[in-house]
Amino acid sequence: MYDHLLLPTDGSDGMSTVAEHVGSLARQYDATVHALSVVDTRNRFEGPNMGLGTETWEDAERERAERAVGDAADSIPGEVAVERHVESGVPHAELLDYADAADVDLIVMGTHGRTGIDHYLIGSIAERVVRQSPVPVLTVRITEE
Repeated sequence: MYDHLLLPTDGSDGMSTVAEHVGSLARQYDATVHALSVVDTRNRFEGPNMGLGTETWEDAERERAERAVGDAADSIPGEVAVERHVESGVPHAELLDYADAADVDLIVMGTHGRTGIDHYLIGSIAERVVRQSPVPVLTVRITEE
């Protein structure tokens, strides 16, 4: 049923919970997990790029993305095949493009459950992926605990 599972990660606290879910599914279906983080190349006002040049910002974002992919992959049991990928662009669009190109069967991603002004200002990558994905999306709530 599932041969390729996509695990998008931004390195948030709580991603280990999402990794546990995808690891369990991967073991059950003998699937490959594709851990993916996206270097957000947009000059976004809520990011730590204020006052940084574009190249400095993207270098810092690439380091964050590589660390996030490594941490997520390390959280998945050793008997599960894991591919690590870092892409650049608009996060939700890159996730969907990757899912299509890699013939992903299921996307398993965390959601922070932001509401109110945070949701309005920051938006929800998970929400965009759920609405636009051609494959099923399993969302796992990431809590502050």
